[in-house]
Amino acid sequence: MARASGRTVRDLRRENRAAVLQRLYFDGPMSRVALGSATGLSSGSVSNVVAELLAEGLVEEAGSLGADGGRPRTLVRIAAGRGRLIGVDVGETRVRVELFDLSMAELARTERWLSGHGIRSYDVGAVAVAGHILDGIAEVLDAAGGGRGSGDLLGVGVGVPGIVEHTADGTLVHGQTIGWDAVPLERLLRSSGRLPVHVPLFIDNGAKTLGQAEMWFGGGRGAHNAVVVLFGSGVGACVVTHDVEQGRAVEWGHLTVRVRGRRCRCGARGCLEAYAGAEALLARWREAGGRPPSGTDDEEAALTDMLRAAHPPDGREPDPVAARVLAETAEYLGAGLSDLINLFQPERILVGGWAGLQLGRGFLESVRTHAYAHALRHPAGRVGITLGRLGPEAVTVGAAVLPLAAFFARGGHRAPVGSPARPPAWRTALGDRLAGTGQRTGRDERPEGRARVP
Repeated sequence: MARASGRTVRDLRRENRAAVLQRLYFDGPMSRVALGSATGLSSGSVSNVVAELLAEGLVEEAGSLGADGGRPRTLVRIAAGRGRLIGVDVGETRVRVELFDLSMAELARTERWLSGHGIRSYDVGAVAVAGHILDGIAEVLDAAGGGRGSGDLLGVGVGVPGIVEHTADGTLVHGQTIGWDAVPLERLLRSSGRLPVHVPLFIDNGAKTLGQAEMWFGGGRGAHNAVVVLFGSGVGACVVTHDVEQGRAVEWGHLTVRVRGRRCRCGARGCLEAYAGAEALLARWREAGGRPPSGTDDEEAALTDMLRAAHPPDGREPDPVAARVLAETAEYLGAGLSDLINLFQPERILVGGWAGLQLGRGFLESVRTHAYAHALRHPAGRVGITLGRLGPEAVTVGAAVLPLAAFFARGGHRAPVGSPARPPAWRTALGDRLAGTGQRTGRDERPEGRARVP
């Protein structure tokens, strides 16, 4: 039966289930009375939904709460073990695969280096990367599944470098800096036959998955407008605003910061990534006469050595070349952030990615100073610039959020076999919660950490 709005009774039931699941996920355990107040549903609707979810094992009782002059109220929460999720981070040096339960507690992980330990290879084929993804999925399932296979796997999310295009024939990845031109990654993964057809697959830009992880569980919680930037071998950003509620990955690393400047990996000159990406930063150190330790072919280890050279922990004389290049990089990053501030006027900018977290510990204050100096006074006075809260594995967490959000949007029902897995409106799940937080934002704000379902 359809209602005047076009929604059916089935649609309404699904929406009610989704509302209860989302509220329990972020704020549980809760009583039925509290759920009614939080979701705006009637007591009868809440009781019916909770009864269904209890019968299906998606929620479980979690003790009781005393009530003055009345009966204790039973609390319910998400059953963390009722399903599992996989997040994949396809980086330029490695593929990381993590398995999570419904509370986003990590159950297993594996890393597979591309073409040698920490060495970027521009000829790493998409077929080889797809093989690493599938091998990693099998490995984490075997490590944590005890032979259960993929029966309780709710979906796989994959974060990739480059522009992601969702077409009727599947997801294509345009990764110009890594030599990927319209790579049909979804088809490569599906055609292998190693990923069961009943398991939903989601592919999106890695900066976007980082952004949604920080918005759900990290430094972005409570913010309506934020920019999450990713510094790794390359540079990217995810913009979350009222106008772009699902988040939008932007090729911020290829913003021109110097006309006729250094050649970027994308082929253009003067891109931010040509000055601030980890690869470019190390190259600039060498070109300026710096002396990276010999035998270091791991980019992350090399950046650590550069930071130690600039600021030796043992009282030695600092390397003036390393210190100068890092100071210049802080100015480039600050100028790049000022463009994001002027364009999007966010409440917060969160700096993440393995290189961003390494650099941020010692240089974030300098980056802030340059960002505020280059930005317009009004938006600069309203934005806080902090480090991300979830660490270098945030991309895999965000990738796992893709199937989790879709599962909630379906009211806790599994996707029909063969149904298309389009990117869900993952931030929509936060809409009511954000509207009700009433949190104040600013430079001195200390955002909450990553949430766990009790």
